[in-house]
Parts: sequence; structure tokens; C-alpha cells
Amino acid sequence: QVQLVESGGGLVQAGGSLRLSCAASGSIFAIGAMGWHRQAPGKQRELVAVISNLGIANYSEPMKGRFIITRDNTKNTVYLQMNSLKPEDTAVYYCNAGVRRMWNSGLSDYWGQGTQVTVSS
Repeated sequence: QVQLVESGGGLVQAGGSLRLSCAASGSIFAIGAMGWHRQAPGKQRELVAVISNLGIANYSEPMKGRFIITRDNTKNTVYLQMNSLKPEDTAVYYCNAGVRRMWNSGLSDYWGQGTQVTVSS
């Protein structure tokens, strides 16, 4: 089994910063892309950012210039540094990862349980 555990969420005032972490553990041979998504109340889950195993990052437009995604492959961990937070960033943030469990297996998608981020105005 593979587990993804997020941490770092919380309550912050508008303009503040938070750093989310997501650590993958379990039966892991290799990890491909890792990413962050979010889901606000009454809305669909949306992509925040994704980073390849080589460190190439892509962001959804509303997050460009404010959020930074990084990863530490030695720790199987992905991070999301969120700056200049706005009330509309309030959501549950989920990490996901494409994991290869054996050398000859394909990539399977795994998700964390989510962490709440609340930005007050």
C-alpha cells in the first residue's frame, strides 16, 4: 500500500503565507509527477500545481506568482509554498502522486486525505 499524508494547513489572514507538505510512504519503487489540487465548498476539485520527477513545475493561472511547488525526492515529499493568500484560496488541499510500486508495474494515482486551508479577510 501507499499512503500520502498532508500537513501544514490552517487559518491565516489574507496576505499571509502557509507551507503545505505531503509525504508518500509505503510500497514505493518510484514516484512520477506529484501535485496539489484543491476543492472549495460547493465547487469542483481543481488543479493547483504539478511537478515532474525532474522538478519541472506547472501552475494553474490563479496561482502563478504566488504559489511555489517543490519536491524532495530523497524524502518522497512534495511541498506547496503559498504566499499572498486570498480568501478565495480557502479550500481543502489534496496532494496526489503517480507511484510505481514495482520495477515492472505502471504508475498508479494516489491521493492524500486533504488538509484545510482557511484564509480570513
